Amino acid sequence: MPDGFSAGDTAFVFICAALVMLMTPGLAFFYGGMVRVKSTLNMLVMSFITLAIVSVLWVLYGYSLAFGPDAGAGLIGNLDFLGFRGIGMNDLSGTIPVTGFAAFQLMFAIITPALISGAIADRAKFTAWSLFVALWVTVVYFPVAHWVFAFDKGNGGWLGDRNGVIDFAGGTAVHINAGVAGLALALVLGKRIGFKKDPMRPHSLPLVMLGSGLLWFGWFGFNAGSALAANGVAGMAFLNTQVATAAAVLGWLAYEKIKHGAFTTLGAASGAVAGLVAITPACGSVSALGAIAIGIIAGVACAAAISLKYKLGFDDSLDVVGVHLVGGVIGSLLIGLFATGHVGQTAQGLFYGGGFEQLGKQALGVVAVAAYSFVVTGILGLAIHKTIGFRVSEEVEVSGIDQAEHAESAYDFTAVGASLVRAVSAAPAAASTAEKAEVDA
Repeated sequence: MPDGFSAGDTAFVFICAALVMLMTPGLAFFYGGMVRVKSTLNMLVMSFITLAIVSVLWVLYGYSLAFGPDAGAGLIGNLDFLGFRGIGMNDLSGTIPVTGFAAFQLMFAIITPALISGAIADRAKFTAWSLFVALWVTVVYFPVAHWVFAFDKGNGGWLGDRNGVIDFAGGTAVHINAGVAGLALALVLGKRIGFKKDPMRPHSLPLVMLGSGLLWFGWFGFNAGSALAANGVAGMAFLNTQVATAAAVLGWLAYEKIKHGAFTTLGAASGAVAGLVAITPACGSVSALGAIAIGIIAGVACAAAISLKYKLGFDDSLDVVGVHLVGGVIGSLLIGLFATGHVGQTAQGLFYGGGFEQLGKQALGVVAVAAYSFVVTGILGLAIHKTIGFRVSEEVEVSGIDQAEHAESAYDFTAVGASLVRAVSAAPAAASTAEKAEVDA
């Protein structure tokens, strides 16, 4: 291997990449449990299909657009690495092979569009969704990843490398990007039938908790792995991820108890995700105490934000806007307050003597990514909606999208139904036998 190669760092990043890959099935369980029975499989496969589509596109051109040499002004990479040409097995990115770095970043590209699916649950055609994923990662995610994650000594992405926006693991590129895209698509597709009238409760809270637990587990790879080395920064990111998430659960549940009078399992799971989202951009620049503060703020704020869809009239089915957009904005902006300058970054926030400079940079990143994602996603969504149609028919939506789109159902109720029929049929016979025995006696 070439000079500078670290077997330990390489193994660490590969393990983290596998953890991040697991987050997408975890998200599928999280979303799948939150919908009604008739949409369970559709929700699962909307996440799962991103594993297939994005993986292929990443090799063909996605990695080159995101991390190829800058094509100009820090907006997008060129096509030097088209089809992974020119990348040898011994080429390094830091202390790890370029192929390892590419595999790790691929997992980020996969889960980002999967996050969007929760905003349009119950009503999207699978073919339209699949086409949207391919188009969206091409014109939204790959360029934004270049803006935020591509570093080349001042010649990389215009937000992270050239303007000093801190986003350690994807608060802007992943969560704000997906949250705003979810809002745009929800507006394009319109409200579900029965929105604000019919109960649309999660059909399986155990699935929600399972998905939340898998996300929490995988997120250590998401955040700690972004150090790209098994070092102290990775250790701090790992610790910050844990304590911020824990604090967010407490914050969400406290808000829920005060506001609604109960501690719910859905609230605990959602609070965990809110904390994970908020600490993502900040985990490599704040102290553990700062991480706790970010978690509490995000837990309370996201719990309050999920009601915005009812007040403002947009149907974000599974609270992608309230959790990912709001959580991503909070985590990104709070770097401007809590960055210590002594973790993985030298920039200091307002509370550590850095003034408002870093806060201004963070605001630039938030606004730029949100504006671009909203506009382009809206255009893509409308184009698909006006051509092949993005939304299923009213009949399909009411009867169940699983059967119409996938010819399957998540649960087999036939055995249960047969058992009930047998029980009902046997009841009169059992009664007659008892009566006859009584007469004989």
